[in-house]
Amino acid sequence: MNLNDLYPAEGSTHVAKRKGRGHGTGNGKTAGRGHKGQKARSGGGVRVGFEGGQMPLARRIPKRGFHNIFAKPLEAVNVSALDKFEDGAEVGAEDLIAAGVISKCEYGVKILGAGNITKKLTVKANAFSESAKAKIEAAGGKAEVV
Repeated sequence: MNLNDLYPAEGSTHVAKRKGRGHGTGNGKTAGRGHKGQKARSGGGVRVGFEGGQMPLARRIPKRGFHNIFAKPLEAVNVSALDKFEDGAEVGAEDLIAAGVISKCEYGVKILGAGNITKKLTVKANAFSESAKAKIEAAGGKAEVV
């Protein structure tokens, strides 16, 4: 196979509509924009969320609490998910990704206490819930904060 033999699959491509190229095309003159008005002009239209001068929905609804835009959200992993590792293993974020427990780990991992653990593991994570720490230590393992 050569580069000149390659072509797109049948029906995967189509010719773009050429707007404003005469009334015979069915898309000439106003080119589908209608007659006059703000949306008919080049560069015309309104920004996202604009409601014609009415107070926008995003500003009408009351705001509650605080949202930290600098927060670094941790990946949550339950204790029951750790049971897939061998007894006596050392489990970190890389091991969790390799085992398919989590798909990515941008800022770190927090171990939560849902489920049970039967194996003695050394778990290294950024944070542990109290119940998760208790369950890991009850099974004979260690919970290390990294």
